[in-house]
Amino acid sequence: MAIESQGTTIEIGTGDGTPVSITGVTLGAVTKVTATAHGLSVGDVVTFASITGTTELNGQTAMVTAVEGDDDFWVNIDSSSYTDYTSDGTATPNDYTIVGEIVDWDGPSGEAAVIDTTHLTSTRREKLMGLPDEGQITFSVNFQPDDAGQQAVRAARNDRQVRNWRLTYSDATVQTFEGFALGFSTSGGVDGKVDGNITVEISGEVTTA
Repeated sequence: MAIESQGTTIEIGTGDGTPVSITGVTLGAVTKVTATAHGLSVGDVVTFASITGTTELNGQTAMVTAVEGDDDFWVNIDSSSYTDYTSDGTATPNDYTIVGEIVDWDGPSGEAAVIDTTHLTSTRREKLMGLPDEGQITFSVNFQPDDAGQQAVRAARNDRQVRNWRLTYSDATVQTFEGFALGFSTSGGVDGKVDGNITVEISGEVTTA
């Protein structure tokens, strides 16, 4: 069944939320974390710190892919080879701000590079697939100078720092990624409104849950 475009939101990471205290980590292809009354939801992005034992998690940022009750959540990290959890640790969620009045969007988009491996005895072009490049996401907005999300995008463009981004579709599918706000331009004309056009260059992987 098709997904309706109406209701889709794009958010930009604008800081850290309240750290959640970790009481257990279960290693696996998808990592299970136990934390008392964590309050997290699928699509939230958390950063781990101060874990004893499974120190490989410290400093890693991951998306919550499933939640069970108030205590358990899973993140998209393969910890099968990590050290067993001992004690302590926090998972700090990233705060997001919705970019207001989005009219349309395009992306994430991108493709892998093609590596030419043709040699003098080849009878046809021979190739390897390079690293996947997630490309860009672009979106148009009704320009609103006082919108907190649009202000955050302009600030991200000015400071040239990578941000977390979250794209939530109308069926609650969530995509998260890191990216740079490359551009925020405006345009308009006679008998029309002022439009804004935003370009985000994606860095790394796009995670879907």
